[in-house]
Amino acid sequence: MPLHLIKLCVGCDSIQDLEAWVLERRRMPGGSPGEHIHTTRMMPKRCEALLDGGSLYWVIKGQLACRQRLLDVRPFTDADGIGRCRLVLEPAVVPVRPRPYRPFQGWRYLEPDDAPPDLGDEAADVGVLPETMRRELVALGLL
Repeated sequence: MPLHLIKLCVGCDSIQDLEAWVLERRRMPGGSPGEHIHTTRMMPKRCEALLDGGSLYWVIKGQLACRQRLLDVRPFTDADGIGRCRLVLEPAVVPVRPRPYRPFQGWRYLEPDDAPPDLGDEAADVGVLPETMRRELVALGLL
């Protein structure tokens, strides 16, 4: 059964911001069209379960909003000799049923039973809503 990670998406105000950031990073020199790299300080201990179909779920502005499938976890040492980790993600950003989530530092594990479902066909309808309206609908329990 896959295990997931959850992480704050610092600097993004919406799913569209994250998608634009992923696209920009892939266009940079050395960027890969088939993967998106996110660097984090700590190495997950449960890599095998994460790579068995797990995803990185993003918290955007206090709401669990979307996910990217994890393709690989690559440890490395930076120029200062500090151990770090590259989370290799599928570039596609998949909206999930939003729900509130408190701020935290680093990342957390997310058990499969606690992971919100993908929006699927609903994503197109929800995607056209202004971000502030979508957040208000979630806060009211209508979305």
